[in-house]
Amino acid sequence: MNRIRKGDTVVVISGKNKNKSGVVTSVNLQDQTAIVEGVNKIKRHQKRDQAHQEAGIIEKEAPIRMCKLAHVDPKGKTKGQATRIKYVIKDNKKIRVAKKSNNELDGAKK
Repeated sequence: MNRIRKGDTVVVISGKNKNKSGVVTSVNLQDQTAIVEGVNKIKRHQKRDQAHQEAGIIEKEAPIRMCKLAHVDPKGKTKGQATRIKYVIKDNKKIRVAKKSNNELDGAKK
């Protein structure tokens, strides 16, 4: 079961982007990677063609391994800190809950 989903706010816990945070824009379960806004930026040289009207050096986000990401606690005393999550069964549904503050991560979405 994957704990990180699209739309989650995460923080990088190791590597060159340590302590940077952002929102997950896409998740690749096959490779166990995620693309996070503003994290792991790379530069690519791009030629002008039909699909890409802009030519030159383009900066974009590269995928980052999910083992290097941790959820950010949304509320409570530990707001903004990295936290682990647990699953709680509520009304026959599995809900993700932050371990540090016991706040639901996706209760309002569903």
